[in-house]
Amino acid sequence: MRKCEICGKGYMNTVRRSHSMQATKTRLYPNLQWLTLDHGKRVKSCTKCMKTHNRKLAGVAA
Repeated sequence: MRKCEICGKGYMNTVRRSHSMQATKTRLYPNLQWLTLDHGKRVKSCTKCMKTHNRKLAGVAA
């Protein structure tokens, strides 16, 4: 399942509209990437959580 393991963000249901306004149901998925945590575990994380994680690491190092 495509879901962020940190915040739990998953897909969102939406409707695509053609030029004739015909509706087609689709799913919008979050942008998931591999993230290596501090203790070496790799998880699938959305990019928003990755930015937050990197910001926390930069604050600790500074």
